[in-house]
Amino acid sequence: MYWKYAVRRILNGILSYIIIIFILSALFNTVMEETARTQIEETVRGELMGIQQARQMTAEEIQNYYRERLDFFGKQYMLDRPVFERILFRTWNTLTFRFGRSTSIRSAQGERDVFTIVWEVVPRTVSLFTVAMAINIMIGLWLGIRKARKPGKTLDKSTSIATMIVFGMPAWWLGMMLIMLFSYTLRLFPSGGMVSTPPPTGIHYFLDMLYHMALPLMTLVLIGFWGSAFLTRNIVLSILQEDFIMSARARGLPERKVMYGHTLRTAAPPVVTMALLSLLATVAGSIIFEGIFSWPGLGNLYWVAVSQNDIPVLMGNLSLTVGLYISGLVILDLIYGFLDPRIKVGGRR
Repeated sequence: MYWKYAVRRILNGILSYIIIIFILSALFNTVMEETARTQIEETVRGELMGIQQARQMTAEEIQNYYRERLDFFGKQYMLDRPVFERILFRTWNTLTFRFGRSTSIRSAQGERDVFTIVWEVVPRTVSLFTVAMAINIMIGLWLGIRKARKPGKTLDKSTSIATMIVFGMPAWWLGMMLIMLFSYTLRLFPSGGMVSTPPPTGIHYFLDMLYHMALPLMTLVLIGFWGSAFLTRNIVLSILQEDFIMSARARGLPERKVMYGHTLRTAAPPVVTMALLSLLATVAGSIIFEGIFSWPGLGNLYWVAVSQNDIPVLMGNLSLTVGLYISGLVILDLIYGFLDPRIKVGGRR
């Protein structure tokens, strides 16, 4: 039955996520422990400074207090346990979204909590990359259907050539060209950033963000919809050659009903797969693209965390993007099994 397949697929997704987080915890274990020891030493030094301001302490008392507090925090962070236990401990903390504190990065409010830092930049990536991909999918579907209805004609040939030229073009290169044209030559759009400095308030903040987002969004759309259109064209064109489409036309059904009632319904599973995978690919943002436009999203956070060796932020970023990606794949499988009646899941042979 379908619900059994759905439950099994969800459990497989959860298990895959746990395994990936365990592997990441094992890879970053040494660096994370060094980071934890550094944070413990900073905490103990801060406690000592507060105590010394309240009363005088001898050198022996300072050393004893320092050693006792290091042992206390070491046991609290399980630094005295075997390696495998420490990896399991960090895996559990990551799975429960207890990422700890950043070593160098702060949120807009000045907080160093990793969860706050990561979730603060998620809407910025979604507002740019996911919106751009949604526009690309809509344009790609419309253009792909138009190409499939008249294959080999002027529209199909010209857009196919444009697809081969544009689809392999790096987004960062096109972004730099558009910055030179629209920012420095025509002076129509800002060259980077998400909002002006100082940022406006109220509805003006939203309008200012749209103004800054126009150029990177234009870049992503100009370079992104060609591949969707070409793939949609090939899928729809292959379905139009099927016998049931020929039979529908022979019965005198209107071409619009044949296209949207029969062809697109059959093409729904691969088209939905393409659309969801494209949307999932935008979750993590783009390090180079966000760097060019100074867009403070997840990709830019990756780069800052790597350059400053901020492992807690990097781990939090990775766990979030991996979780969203696996969740999307699970949803995709469930939708695919629901849309395509030829797929038999969970049934008896």
